[in-house]
Amino acid sequence: MDNTLWGIHGGKTGDADTLFLKHKVIGLGWVAVPDLSDLPDDREAFKALVSQTYPDKTPTQVANNAGQLYRFVHEMAVGDLVAYPSKRDRRIHVGRVTGDYRYSAKPEPGYPHHRPVAWLGDFARTRFSQGALYEIGSALSFFQVKNYADEYDAALAGTTVGPAADAPAEVAREAGAIEQSTRDFVAKRLARELKGHPFAEFVGHLLNVMGYRTRVSPPGPDHGVDVVAYKDALGLEPPIIKVQVKSEEGTIGRPAVSQLYGMVEAGEYGLFVTLGGFKGTAAEFARSKANLRTMNGEEVVSLVLQHYDALDPRYKGLLPLRKVYVPEPLEDSDDEG
Repeated sequence: MDNTLWGIHGGKTGDADTLFLKHKVIGLGWVAVPDLSDLPDDREAFKALVSQTYPDKTPTQVANNAGQLYRFVHEMAVGDLVAYPSKRDRRIHVGRVTGDYRYSAKPEPGYPHHRPVAWLGDFARTRFSQGALYEIGSALSFFQVKNYADEYDAALAGTTVGPAADAPAEVAREAGAIEQSTRDFVAKRLARELKGHPFAEFVGHLLNVMGYRTRVSPPGPDHGVDVVAYKDALGLEPPIIKVQVKSEEGTIGRPAVSQLYGMVEAGEYGLFVTLGGFKGTAAEFARSKANLRTMNGEEVVSLVLQHYDALDPRYKGLLPLRKVYVPEPLEDSDDEG
């Protein structure tokens, strides 16, 4: 492909669809940012303007936003191709940039930074490999398509690039990245929003949805036990589980785990739950006791995802997730014929 291929999004709900397809203009938001026509061809100038316009943004966010605006104004060239995945018709539209940057709040005030485009064709999403679909689904509003640009060239030419474009390894990496991003989100929300006693209440609720009845100690000194879990209605029949909970993200040492175990009587079990991890000596001590278990932050997140549908609405509100399906790479068959 001789010309650079860019990808652009039109909002989470496709609110720029009319501007893009009917008025043949692609646009970016950042409505508080004024006309960029007279801003110097200098990335630092763009960063300064974005930082001044959005003083609450972090340096990383400023660099990200300014970079997209800079590339839209100065790096995108007349003749370049652009791919737009429409959320309304579920097709990928491919066009050619026909003019330079211009600023206009009409006809769509939410997207005032414009580049005119001539649409060359639109294609079903099934026309592209899974890797190409992941790339065009970038979290950025405006980005360069690099890895699968040849598929768009082939689509315009009415040809294909062959089945190898599905790139199973790439699909696996992207699916893994989605899963890891979700796990990171859950871990951060738990750590930020449920510090101290609220996290003990959450652990109690998590044990509830796993089939246990629980009694959570009130705020204040808990004498080493935050939650007591049991199976029967009265809490008299074994197994009785005494749970110590730590919302900190640090590493728990052996003394803390040993202290919990000292509260565990014959016929009872101990469970130490933390959003952080355990030092080797702590983990080794727990493994040496048949009635003692540890649960680190990764394991807590796994249980949250496993039992998410049964969580109380207040916790779903704290951890807003939506179920999606991501493909796994197909394994090559060893069978012949």
